[in-house]
Amino acid sequence: MIVGIPREIKNSEFRVAIVPGGVRALVEKGHRVIIEKSAGEGSGISDEDYLLAGAEIREYAADIFKEAEMITKVKEPLPEEHDLLGEEQILYTYLHLAASLDLTKALLRRKVIGIAYETVQLEDGSLPLLIPMSEIAGKIAIQEGCHYLEKEKGGSGVLLGGVPGTKPGNVAIIGGGAVGSSAAKIALGMGANVTILDTNLERLRYLSDVLHGGVTTLASNPNNIEGAVVDADLVIGAVLVPGAKAPCLITRDMIKRMRKGSVIVDVAIDQGGCVECTVPTTFDKPTLTLDGVIICCVRNMPSAVSRTSTFALTNATLPYALML
Repeated sequence: MIVGIPREIKNSEFRVAIVPGGVRALVEKGHRVIIEKSAGEGSGISDEDYLLAGAEIREYAADIFKEAEMITKVKEPLPEEHDLLGEEQILYTYLHLAASLDLTKALLRRKVIGIAYETVQLEDGSLPLLIPMSEIAGKIAIQEGCHYLEKEKGGSGVLLGGVPGTKPGNVAIIGGGAVGSSAAKIALGMGANVTILDTNLERLRYLSDVLHGGVTTLASNPNNIEGAVVDADLVIGAVLVPGAKAPCLITRDMIKRMRKGSVIVDVAIDQGGCVECTVPTTFDKPTLTLDGVIICCVRNMPSAVSRTSTFALTNATLPYALML
């Protein structure tokens, strides 16, 4: 099979869908790998690195789409890429179709075989191709939240961990999956007061156990969400319904009642977001402000640490690429 790797063109997307080790693994199985020029630069991987592993380099994305039987990407195709896709061409990438009717229609029109990373699911319900990026997004969400809490950035001026003689900040995490648990570990490490809400009580018991009782766990319902959000200095939206649009759990009324300068990081934005009245943002302009509350809704947050993200993602996706 000819496997094609185009350069990502989404705003500030620095990841790439394959590393040299992945190229070597495919080539050793008898496949050809063609990669667009400079596709790996954002992750610190040169064309020479790919060539040494056995890849072929192409000058333009159109050449990749024309030759390849399987296109492997990181993010969903943008409109300018839709017409490059071919009938029965395998598209293996994050798609997040629940949040994009236009892309869904485009893939149907082009008769593409779309395999979305975020919906590959094991028998135990886990999502092996989503987990590594969720872990990274959860950790970055706390970093970003701390950044925007700084007064210079318009935040309330709260230091999450506090210092002796002062109160630590309050962090509310809605969703106890990979994003939520990773966010909790970082926030706890900083010394914050952390509350996690989830609908799965067994998951809450597990988190209470592995986090050694350092978090407050609450059943996720409208009353508990409202109380946690209103009291929080930083809220992390970590809700996920596999293959479906994220439910809107943080309402405009809750936002109005939060302290001015508080921060919300909506990691669920890839699946439509869990915060009312928000829209996806980019690294160029990562936040919007509603009623004095700063909200970060960047859809490709793991790209901020592109090298780590690329290697973490491809560790998970390569075995499935070989099966395909």
